[in-house]
Amino acid sequence: MRRSFVGLGVLASLALAGCGTVGSGSLGAGGVSAEPLCPSKVPRYGGMPLTRPTATADAPRPPGTPTPVPSTTGTAQDGVRITRLYAGAIDEEGVCRSSSLTVEFEVANPAPHDMTYTVVFDANGYTGANRVVGVGPGRTLRGRVAMSRGPGDIAGGTSVSIMSVRSVPTAEAPAPGGPCPASGVRVYADEGDAAMGLRVVGLHLQNCGKEPYTLDGRPELEIIDGDHERVEGVRVLPSAQVAQLGGPPDVARPLTLRPGERALSGIVWRNTVEAFDGAVNAPYLRVRAKAGAAPVMVTPELDLGTTGRLGVQVWRKER
Repeated sequence: MRRSFVGLGVLASLALAGCGTVGSGSLGAGGVSAEPLCPSKVPRYGGMPLTRPTATADAPRPPGTPTPVPSTTGTAQDGVRITRLYAGAIDEEGVCRSSSLTVEFEVANPAPHDMTYTVVFDANGYTGANRVVGVGPGRTLRGRVAMSRGPGDIAGGTSVSIMSVRSVPTAEAPAPGGPCPASGVRVYADEGDAAMGLRVVGLHLQNCGKEPYTLDGRPELEIIDGDHERVEGVRVLPSAQVAQLGGPPDVARPLTLRPGERALSGIVWRNTVEAFDGAVNAPYLRVRAKAGAAPVMVTPELDLGTTGRLGVQVWRKER
């Protein structure tokens, strides 16, 4: 069974503005019409754009009338708050897609350093959407995300909620793509797999620098809870002491990666619960590729139960 983890891949556009007007139909408090109207000066989907919009740092207020945000649970979590909803969305071509929903939100960062937030939104009748934003220390960032209606979906009003909020120090954010980090290596986690209570998540490393990079053994790990505090009392063990995963022998050997080459490790755990309390659930894992390496914080959503054990594999070359 495939297990979905909130990683740092972005599933929604970062620059979509809302459009449309609130329908007059009775859908309850904060309801949005299932057939919202587009402003007359904005072409509907299938029409030709009047002008191609220019991307700006501060997007203009979307046209149309916002829907009041319902005063229910789920619209605020961990410094993130939904502030407005709009029926429809104007895409990057300037076309109004009336079957979409635009969510305006704000993220407040109380930390004394830059943080990168991954926020997952959900709405009844629309596909979920992720948004990744970086926020400076003590600052509040405002943004928008568009949610589209899937095939056969019927909009169910404005039951938009924040499913989860995860935040990591920007200096430790994973970099699966984009410019090469100053360390010269990329480290990130994949989505992982789960079956019969066994969890497995791959840790990937790429030498994106200009010099050879040497590894010897296993990555160093720190388990971090939802309050960004280190979790004590969990033993980090060779993976074979948690589960037999097959593949090559889990024996540490020196490994040198030439520029462009990759290495693979992984973590494994069971979520067995054998007591009424003491279960460990920690979203974050701080990873150092080797002793003294720059840390990278990934989000494998560790549900260790009461086992008190986390297995880690040796680095091996990824083919």
